[in-house]
Amino acid sequence: MTAVAAEEAPHRPARGSGGGGRTAWGTVRTVLRLHRTGLLGWAAVVLALSGWLVWLTEIAVEEERAAWEACERAGQDLCDMTIGWVGYSESLGWVGLLISYCFLAVAAFAGGALIGRELENGTARLAWAQGITPARWLTAKLAVPALALSAGVTVLTLVYRWAWGAHRALTDNGWMGDDAYLSRGPAGLAYVLCALALGVLTALVLRRALPALAVSVAASGLFSFVVARYRGSFWPAVTRTSAADAVDYPDNAWELENGVLIRGRRTPDVDHWNCDGTVAEARRCLDDLGVTGYYTTYHPESHYWPIQLVETGVVLSVAALATAAAFLLLRRRTATASAA
Repeated sequence: MTAVAAEEAPHRPARGSGGGGRTAWGTVRTVLRLHRTGLLGWAAVVLALSGWLVWLTEIAVEEERAAWEACERAGQDLCDMTIGWVGYSESLGWVGLLISYCFLAVAAFAGGALIGRELENGTARLAWAQGITPARWLTAKLAVPALALSAGVTVLTLVYRWAWGAHRALTDNGWMGDDAYLSRGPAGLAYVLCALALGVLTALVLRRALPALAVSVAASGLFSFVVARYRGSFWPAVTRTSAADAVDYPDNAWELENGVLIRGRRTPDVDHWNCDGTVAEARRCLDDLGVTGYYTTYHPESHYWPIQLVETGVVLSVAALATAAAFLLLRRRTATASAA
């Protein structure tokens, strides 16, 4: 039997060892003890970010509001941007970014410490030799961090939603911004669970901690980038047209595309802004281009939840596929090793 096969072989417990009676709680307790540093670190992150949000919303914002009101009383211009958007809004945005992209750290942990390191140093083989089946081992490895991550991300999402909506006049963080979109809805949690599954699958494929860590982060980041590129198509967008002038769309809308109508057909890339001069000259230029109107395609803010839920379903589907692939791969490798 090769060294790799020996590492992966699901050793049978010795007779009388009571391996078959080992409880699921014992397996969970082992995972908790082995990764207690990571779990405590995650709890500290959740508490720190939640405390930061509470401090920003309840304490720091009062100074920002007072400065803004003083600016308004003095008759100065752009008080919202020079004061509110720079202080409170910027800090809120940084917290939102940390929450939105914490799944990258989860992917690193899952690929490196959770699975890759144990396959590399033989801890997994030792667990299987003590009567824990590979399937039970992998179930505990996924379930324990999944529960801890779900609880933490849920807390962060609820606290951030409260903070984001508390003082909208002082912030320019739009509902589709990188800092606010994932951190206010279930899609953020879906990405965390997907990163966990992708990290575990990557580690089972590579069986080395550092390569698995790097590939897990890259795969999770690439996946989120691809999904973000198609996010606008997850729900039917609204298109408005106008024959006279550029289309006005609602405040806080997410604009996807705008352009002109060339003989009634939407064309986004026509450089019609060069048509200037007098009204007659501009009209003649537009007629030469064939411009018959204008259009804008956008998502109003009311589309936030439909887009969120569709994206959550897509990401969770990928997470389920990655989890199933991880179990199938582990089963195939351990079965092959046993046969050898």
